[in-house]
Amino acid sequence: MSTSTSAPPPVRYHPLWQLVLTRVREFYREPEAVFWVYGFPILMVVLLGIAFRNKPVEKISVDIVQAVGAEQVAAALRNAAAPESEHEAAKAQPRFESRIDPEEICRQRLRTGKTDLIVAVGPSARGKPHYDYIFDPARPESALARDAVDDALQRAAGRPDAATVQNTLLNEPGARYIDFLVPGLLGMSLMGGGLWGVGYVTVDMRIRKLLKRFLATPMKRRDFLAGIMISRLLFMVPEVLVLLVFARVAFGVEVHGSLLAVVVLILLGAAMFAGIGLLVASRARTLETVSGLMNLVMLPMWMMSGIFFSSDRFPAVAQPLVKALPLTPLIDALRAVMQEGTPLTSMPGTMVVLIAWTIVTFALALRWFRWM
Repeated sequence: MSTSTSAPPPVRYHPLWQLVLTRVREFYREPEAVFWVYGFPILMVVLLGIAFRNKPVEKISVDIVQAVGAEQVAAALRNAAAPESEHEAAKAQPRFESRIDPEEICRQRLRTGKTDLIVAVGPSARGKPHYDYIFDPARPESALARDAVDDALQRAAGRPDAATVQNTLLNEPGARYIDFLVPGLLGMSLMGGGLWGVGYVTVDMRIRKLLKRFLATPMKRRDFLAGIMISRLLFMVPEVLVLLVFARVAFGVEVHGSLLAVVVLILLGAAMFAGIGLLVASRARTLETVSGLMNLVMLPMWMMSGIFFSSDRFPAVAQPLVKALPLTPLIDALRAVMQEGTPLTSMPGTMVVLIAWTIVTFALALRWFRWM
């Protein structure tokens, strides 16, 4: 008598859990998705932590106009954080960073965000020292610096308010925060237009199989890439010029240097970031991949290239990285021309860097580009 063994019951898969497992496997098989979810927030925290790190003492940058009594003001600011005991001396740090320069240099540094406040020493009135505080009321750090410096100098002169003071608000065109901000926004617009307008569009064409159709034609790779760059320039340059005209009409932002120099920098910046956009999109096959790569490229420049505040605010150890970013020399050059009237012939190093970024990125994109 033979015994028959019944077959094991078939394994039943619940559709809900199988769908969840499928999505999890798809996620971990996409390295760019893993980076975007886990790596990108960590990178953002690191960069923001460096930019807005917790300092033991908030240092205030003060420029003193070269005149009689300037040395006494500098000494008073140096002693403002002087400790009262040797035990405190081991931990104390100076609160003010002061330097003495001619008034023109001081105002130039205030315009470009490299100092918070200017102190001009005036003639004494009835035996009391007189100070003129020159600052930008639109910058919170500048207004706070005025109060901190006044408190330190009043204490040095002997309270209550032994020194007479005068406030000079820096509101004339070319010296306000908006004049500092507009060149940064121009650079940011060129960066975004080049990366999204070139990189994203190229990958989208690859996904829709349009590049595959171009491959079937006699078109050469360099002609296609050059055509993408030139067409983007035709859209980007008028777009940036419209922003420049609007800033002039709405806020009175003036170009103190050559308008032709500004146009040349805009063209160079647009070409440079179009090349970077092509390089980022040269091998990406999905929109998620190119979006992650573009944000990875742009994030350090958003944070460190001085769009909204001077890049000199970063510590000295970070300055080599800050200067190596392509957006930093572009914004510095735009501010030098627009705010200080600097000619392009005085910035040969900056021009070489911008041209080199354009040539190198386009050459690498040409080498690594694939149609499918």
